[in-house]
Amino acid sequence: PSIRCKIITMATFTYKVSVTTGNIDYAGTNDYVYITLIGTDDRSETFTLDNWGNDRVRGATDVYSITCKKLGDLVLVRDDWFCSMVKVEFEEKTYNFPCYRWLKGKECLELREGKGVYHLYNEINRQMFIAKMKEQMKGSDARTHRWTTSKENGVENLPKHVDCENQENLPSEMQFSFTKDIEYKFAADKALYKLGLHERSYFVDPWQSMQIYEKFFNHSTKTDVSGKVQLYRKKDWFFGSQYLNGTNPILIKHCKEIPQNFPVTNEMVHKFLEKSSGLQEEMEKGHIYLVDYKQLDGIKTNTINKQKQFLAAPLCLLYLDREENLRPIAIQLKQKAEPENPIFLPSDSVSWLLAKTYVRSADFNYFELVTNLLRTHMLAEVFCVATLRQLPSVHPLFKLLIPHMRYTLHINIMARNVLVSGGGLFDKASSTGGLGKFEVMQRGFTSLTYSSFCLPEDIAACGVERIPNYHYRDDGLKLWAAINRFVEGILKHYYLEDKDVLEDTELQDIFTNGFLGREQLGIPESFPTVQKLKKFLTMVIFTCSVQHSAVNSGQFDYCSWMPNVPFTMARPPPSMKQDLLFSEIIRSVADSRSTLTTLAITRMLSHTYLEKVKLGDYPEKLFTQKRPQDLILRFRSDLEKIEDEITSRNKSTEVKYTYMLPSVVRNSVAI
Repeated sequence: PSIRCKIITMATFTYKVSVTTGNIDYAGTNDYVYITLIGTDDRSETFTLDNWGNDRVRGATDVYSITCKKLGDLVLVRDDWFCSMVKVEFEEKTYNFPCYRWLKGKECLELREGKGVYHLYNEINRQMFIAKMKEQMKGSDARTHRWTTSKENGVENLPKHVDCENQENLPSEMQFSFTKDIEYKFAADKALYKLGLHERSYFVDPWQSMQIYEKFFNHSTKTDVSGKVQLYRKKDWFFGSQYLNGTNPILIKHCKEIPQNFPVTNEMVHKFLEKSSGLQEEMEKGHIYLVDYKQLDGIKTNTINKQKQFLAAPLCLLYLDREENLRPIAIQLKQKAEPENPIFLPSDSVSWLLAKTYVRSADFNYFELVTNLLRTHMLAEVFCVATLRQLPSVHPLFKLLIPHMRYTLHINIMARNVLVSGGGLFDKASSTGGLGKFEVMQRGFTSLTYSSFCLPEDIAACGVERIPNYHYRDDGLKLWAAINRFVEGILKHYYLEDKDVLEDTELQDIFTNGFLGREQLGIPESFPTVQKLKKFLTMVIFTCSVQHSAVNSGQFDYCSWMPNVPFTMARPPPSMKQDLLFSEIIRSVADSRSTLTTLAITRMLSHTYLEKVKLGDYPEKLFTQKRPQDLILRFRSDLEKIEDEITSRNKSTEVKYTYMLPSVVRNSVAI
């Protein structure tokens, strides 16, 4: 019998694939790399990416041709090494697959087409994606998606953080780059030498005189601002200005009524007010302000070099005079009103300067632990882990947020291991070292509110809208508005109406993460509208970039002249007014080793690193569509205008405020 064979010829098509290797150190590879294209109709075989000569060199784009059956619209690329971008061209269509990740060994990564889709599973093979995501959560990178709490000393009531004890265990793309890692380690040693610590680190004695410290300070690396701090530190107007434009510009509040535990009378302060005016009248005019460090009351203090350390919990009353200077007019160093807790006044000579020094020391400890570490670093980590857990990389809000979380996990793990760990640098130099630091952060955490992170609302709640020369407020509001406008544009592109936000289950589930579901914070339990989502996203980006820059960048400027910001006090707050010599002040502050240790820390944390991604820069092109790219360009233009306005303003200021210049603001908490 005869046998007939019917040969079916399947049409084949050619896909042009462009693969870009990351332009960072050690990004290239000589290993075999494979790729699979997955479309709405079918998937290709697995192909080896190989051209004659050297492929996948750092920063290079290599082009390959893949011949296979027609796949439909491409939605996935599966590739196997640091890849920046994969671009596939077919029949006059271009599909972009952003990556910006390292792949090691036999690891395989699936890349989604980059136009941004907020329903992850609405295109093809829903169950396949669900199973794949669950499997990835069980893999070697699972620790980057898991929560834990600080276990040391039974710490509770703090935000959860990533379950990873060593930054080297993070996925490579979440670690410092090779360049930044080397520079960061070098900066620590460089700080020691620039400050002379390699010669003085063994000192443990108190400073014997201001002249000795001044000699050391003048031979170390000074900045323009730190020189002004040294010059004006004793001036009342400069003391007040630091509540507006120093490292901790978020504490001051309008005072409508004198607290009962701070019994300041008109008789005490009237001579420091305008003539023929009184305390009540000035309060009604909106000229009286208060800073209250009640959260430091009763905190267990540290022991350094076998010496007990001390911490005040002050109340400070300030007056806005007709020259538009904010001046302190009364200070009480402890919370309980009693005879052994006097109210210090500007007429108290050296005792007044000593009282201001205790206030500045209290401010440093609160600033480092709450304003900086808790309110920027720890919250940025919560936002980061929640984003990684809940939002797939194809989600437009993942693309919007993840650039503002660059290196955050790495720097925070380092902070937990080096700065606030048992026996860490904070324990060696600060009055709140030991258990005290955790108690301060716990108190700060329990008092957090959502509105306090939304700058326009916080300014209004504190009643500080009318204080002149409040550059933190003025610059911050401009940047908040620019970020808000950018976020609004992105949301309008992806969410046409409120219903789209409500139906985005991946977004809504973010509230189950970290601390975001804590009712007392005031964060909404869900996002019912585009407007509420816009506010939340603006807050996240502002906190991770602008707010962190505002409270971090000036540390060396304001802290290097140690008498302005003593990190610890070696003597208890005075219980009576008495005639003092200036030498008593320097003997009340930290010993030389503690001082120099903290100077090195603040120098390193304020250092400008070569690898810096500033606000508005998005080197990883996660958004591939034209409209989001246009919005990024508009955002940069808005930032350039703000830069010009701040630069122009600073030309006429005695102490320039530069920490919120867009060119200074980093895109993320990365230092």
